[in-house]
Amino acid sequence: MAERIVIYPGTFDPVTLGHLDVIKRALQLFDRVVVAVATKSGKNPLFSRNERVSMIKVCTKDLKNVDVESFSGLLVDYVKKKDSFVVIRGLRELSDFESEFQQATVNRKLNPDFETVFVVTSPKFFHLNSTVVKEIASMHGNVKCFVPAFVELALKKKFAKRA
Repeated sequence: MAERIVIYPGTFDPVTLGHLDVIKRALQLFDRVVVAVATKSGKNPLFSRNERVSMIKVCTKDLKNVDVESFSGLLVDYVKKKDSFVVIRGLRELSDFESEFQQATVNRKLNPDFETVFVVTSPKFFHLNSTVVKEIASMHGNVKCFVPAFVELALKKKFAKRA
């Protein structure tokens, strides 16, 4: 039987405890999870591509069958290149569903074999996103309950340089 590979795409700027929750849950459903850090997303990330990839690798080092890499271009092309046809996405709220549903529909139009699996975010992470974390950190607020300690330190260093 072929290995079941799922791709978890995103900007992960920075990776949060919510992202890590989705990765762990994906491991319960699939044999391998490829965390795919988007380099061209229309967003202006705080952390470089290499910083984001490194942070996720540190945060997932104890998880078996998790690969972390970056990609650019169309997600459907990247997924096909990885010998997969499935991506996983976490849903927090209704507005997430609308945008994720649109993306899934477009990706399916580009590749009819493409599948998107949605997992509803665990209640303790429902309010959490990278934008909120960056905003709190930029004002030197406590983000300890939102991100791993390694990421908290990286945020402090990043915003200390900008002060």
